[in-house]
Amino acid sequence: MSSTARDSSNKNIFKSMKDITFEQTISHQCGVTMNDSVEARAIAEFMAQDPKVTVTYNPALIRIDGEGKLIFKMDEISEFLGKDMTAEIFEVNTSTHYGRMVRVDDNTVILFGNMDEVFEYI
Repeated sequence: MSSTARDSSNKNIFKSMKDITFEQTISHQCGVTMNDSVEARAIAEFMAQDPKVTVTYNPALIRIDGEGKLIFKMDEISEFLGKDMTAEIFEVNTSTHYGRMVRVDDNTVILFGNMDEVFEYI
């Protein structure tokens, strides 16, 4: 993995309380927090290729956030990682998430920020 994983120039979703304004709106954001590991770093680096995804590195955790939905394809992540990534390994590395998580099949996990989109899968 590259040494730029903790580069402070990366976008960061965390703000100081003084910079937060509370609004009564729906954001349609979704995301996952993963324990820092070789697999989690590969997932984060792969997902960061999408300009609509924000990856935030913390000392023990990696946060991956997106708007609308995040689609995690295990075969694509496996190719990027150089070894097998399964939905089970993905879930083991996941500490928490927000949005609706749906495991579509053995290859695809989707996080939905827009709850209306999830009805197709339930």
